[in-house]
Amino acid sequence: MNRSKILAKAKTWFPFYIFMLPGIAYLLINNYLPMLGLYMAFTKVNLVDGIFSGEFLGLQNFKFLTMSSDFPLIIRNTLVYNLIFLILNPIVGIALAFFMNELGSKKILKCFQTSLLLPSLLSIQIITYIVYAFLCIDTGIMNKTILPTLGLDPVKWYTTPEVWPALLIFVHFWMRSGFSSVVYFSSMLSISPEYYEVAELDSASKAKQFWYITLPLLKPTIITLMIISLGAIFKSDFGLFYQVPLGNGALYKTTQTIDTYVFRGLTGSGNLGYSAAAGFLQSVIGFVTVILANWVIRRISPDDAIF
Repeated sequence: MNRSKILAKAKTWFPFYIFMLPGIAYLLINNYLPMLGLYMAFTKVNLVDGIFSGEFLGLQNFKFLTMSSDFPLIIRNTLVYNLIFLILNPIVGIALAFFMNELGSKKILKCFQTSLLLPSLLSIQIITYIVYAFLCIDTGIMNKTILPTLGLDPVKWYTTPEVWPALLIFVHFWMRSGFSSVVYFSSMLSISPEYYEVAELDSASKAKQFWYITLPLLKPTIITLMIISLGAIFKSDFGLFYQVPLGNGALYKTTQTIDTYVFRGLTGSGNLGYSAAAGFLQSVIGFVTVILANWVIRRISPDDAIF
């Protein structure tokens, strides 16, 4: 290829490279540059002399996760919540997407989509205040309006750990189901209407159309989102499990996860190596889980594997 052709191609693609620069810069700064901090997971961090001048400790920082007597509880909470989210996410997302697909009015559809996506656009601080407005013992909507209407006694929400698993699951889906439902809805729109027309000619009900047409054609999207979710199987939403319950110690039994435990340990000891070790371990387990899940899917259904 001569020089003139190379220059012509470079001139053609130059604007696209310029548009790529902000995304590449963000990826390098936000995703790759912090990876240098993985060194802290194996050292006693010394911020005065620099993060790379600390004493090398090997795997000693990783023992921090197992030092607590509540370690089994922490692992149980983290895994159980994530498994519940993993199972219910596609069910809730597909149900909402199917409902949107059945709405006839575009204006109603837009309003419904906006109401679903709005919580995911709010900061966790605002979410915390909204939840507190409902659950406040003295002035909350639940204790002052809803429970008295149902003839029930007020509940001390922030000192009653038994109610928080259901509350956390509800708040999670209120915040996060909007995105997944839009993804499933866009996948439903890509399904050819001819399938449904033929099914209607065969007198197939809506339920049968959903079960034999919609659901099978959504399988690639379901598998992709589930594999991505498996990457965070050993992580938890810090805002959901710490800020929403207001960091209340009385709720540790049902709100303590790996991320909240590491945060409390970090604020108590000030050792950044603990946090780095926990983050590194979570990433490794998530990576291995994704690889294994993709390997299993490739063995069962090669066309649905991500890589």
